Amino acid sequence: MIENLIYYLSERPSIVNFRWSHSQSWGNTWSFLFTSIAAYIFFSLFLHLLLLLLFRHRRPLPLGPIPAFHSLSMVLISLTIFTGIVLSAAADIRDTRWFWRRYKTTPFQWLLCFPLGTRPSGRVFFWSYIFYLSRFLHTLRTFFTIFQRRKLSVFQLFNNSILIFMSFLWLEFSQSFQVLAILLTTLSYSIVYGYRFWTAIGLPSACFPFVAGCQIVLLGCNIVCHVGVLLLHFMKRGGCNGIGAWVFNSVLNAAILFLFLNFYVKMHLRNRKVKAPAENLNSAKSKDI
Repeated sequence: MIENLIYYLSERPSIVNFRWSHSQSWGNTWSFLFTSIAAYIFFSLFLHLLLLLLFRHRRPLPLGPIPAFHSLSMVLISLTIFTGIVLSAAADIRDTRWFWRRYKTTPFQWLLCFPLGTRPSGRVFFWSYIFYLSRFLHTLRTFFTIFQRRKLSVFQLFNNSILIFMSFLWLEFSQSFQVLAILLTTLSYSIVYGYRFWTAIGLPSACFPFVAGCQIVLLGCNIVCHVGVLLLHFMKRGGCNGIGAWVFNSVLNAAILFLFLNFYVKMHLRNRKVKAPAENLNSAKSKDI
């Protein structure tokens, strides 16, 4: 069984011979990228405004088991990508170790810093491509939020659009650090969507903001890895592959971090304002008693 798993996730000819190109990969053009992101933003805004016009009330609209099914699907997809890229990275390390000796590269350094001349082909980039496609499935959460909470989050729109854009850059420029980024993100998604599935089927939720906590941990790990890429780029001869895209990626990550912290602080302050009158009311009742 393990041998079959290794074969189907890292040794199949379609995986080994994968190449990011116009003839072999769907959705790999700049026009597709910008059109898809624009369509996502347009339909999100259109749906939000349409519901405001059709339904004056702000009550959530039921979606049945659809959100739970989506969460379960994302868990399975994320775990598949995580397992696939672990096996593929191990196979690439085994097969190309001889090439790294010329550049004095260790497996850990390779995870952070691809050697110059790395092309977007092979096992690891196949799973990077699957991860890029899975970003579009992730955007369905925006439409669930519009139906269930009757609001549209600007942070959610910006975050999903930037994540799609960054995944495209990883493939287009063979950017360094993407292997670790995919491992961290898919592991985080497996936990987050597993928790969402848990709560969607009616099981008790955590007593703290679980999803926000996972996002903070993921952003913190990304910051540490970005520092490692920067150090390796200046320490190694020739630097890391795709460093220009990495710089742009770092700017986008900083923007996401800023917006997330801003969103989290506002949410925390709003919750404190809601809790304060309730606590004052309880204290007043206790005094009357």
